[in-house]
Amino acid sequence: MRITVLGGAGKMGGIATQMLANDPRVDEVVIADINAEQAQAVMDTLDSPKLRFQQVDIRDHDSFVASLRGSHALINATVYYTNLPAMEACLEAGVPYVDLGGLFHTTRKQLKLSDRFQTAGVSAVLGMGSAPGVPNVQARYAADRLDVIDSIHIYDGIKPPPPDQVAFTYAVPTIMDELTERPMVFQDGEFVDMDPMSEFEDVWFPEPLGVLPMHLSLHSEVATLPVSFADKGVKECFFKINYWGMAQKTVEKVRVLAEFGLNSREPVDVRGQTVSPRDLLLTLLADKAPSSTAFLAPSPNRPPNWNKVISTEVAGSKDGQAVTYRLDTMTVKGALPTGAAPAITAVWLAEGRVPPGVHPPEQALNPEAFFAELEKLEIATQVTVTRPV
Repeated sequence: MRITVLGGAGKMGGIATQMLANDPRVDEVVIADINAEQAQAVMDTLDSPKLRFQQVDIRDHDSFVASLRGSHALINATVYYTNLPAMEACLEAGVPYVDLGGLFHTTRKQLKLSDRFQTAGVSAVLGMGSAPGVPNVQARYAADRLDVIDSIHIYDGIKPPPPDQVAFTYAVPTIMDELTERPMVFQDGEFVDMDPMSEFEDVWFPEPLGVLPMHLSLHSEVATLPVSFADKGVKECFFKINYWGMAQKTVEKVRVLAEFGLNSREPVDVRGQTVSPRDLLLTLLADKAPSSTAFLAPSPNRPPNWNKVISTEVAGSKDGQAVTYRLDTMTVKGALPTGAAPAITAVWLAEGRVPPGVHPPEQALNPEAFFAELEKLEIATQVTVTRPV
């Protein structure tokens, strides 16, 4: 089995690469990336005979398609702007596809490709990272046990860094978009946009996280869950996170820069040179993100200190009785699910366990089997069921 990881030299792509290199079902892992130096650093760190590097530029469509042929699945671990062209390449090459998310709006565009994928006999799973991904499968677990769903509340809790730490936790462009774009929620049967970083609430998580302040953020779970479970009467769905795992002061500083126009994509003239403020800002912030090898380790079960709990609360009823399911998927000493989840999904795609077409995770993956695979990586899931006395 050969799996290609687009952006395999990146932070989350590197984790997926490591998961696949340690998976006995996988024979070869192709790191498809434009950055040869970064890819070599990942390969040196992992030191696996399964790894191979293929330099690719997704903007060269024909060359990218040619590089995909012979692969049994592609993980797109690059920034979500590449999701649609990567899917087009997979469709042409006949290679199953999985990505880490599309920030709601891109995900909805991707779902429109389902008929073409189905006709071609190719499978795709959208938004299968840590979140989105794990919360979708958590919601599916609860939905399978409820007659009616009233609400789906998703909380992505990350261990806060020291208050003076100036660093991004993952892709700077994605965080900038999550920080500034209006989050979508599902209220009373309709999609509604809200103010960025609004609707704060304190949410309890299992130790070592405890109580964290959570706020709205634009995310892909909200784009699919109300549609997938519309027959169960979903009235409310939202996604919240705690400053994307960053220090609050850092987030506030970045918001000020955005408010002053430095996140604008519109070019401006600076002493005769045309510059995009956003390009300049992302370039200046690039060294504030972890290196491509920061989350890798000799063993997939011994990553750096990373504490994260993904919690999904699904309230509804069964046989006329009110029931609430809460699922907590916890990473304390296990692998980081943002790379592990798409790696598992890619293997399932390669094995033919997902039918042709484009699917959100909740429609494509069996929850119990998926959680069992995460458990092997020391990513544990616990379920709490609450009923009236």
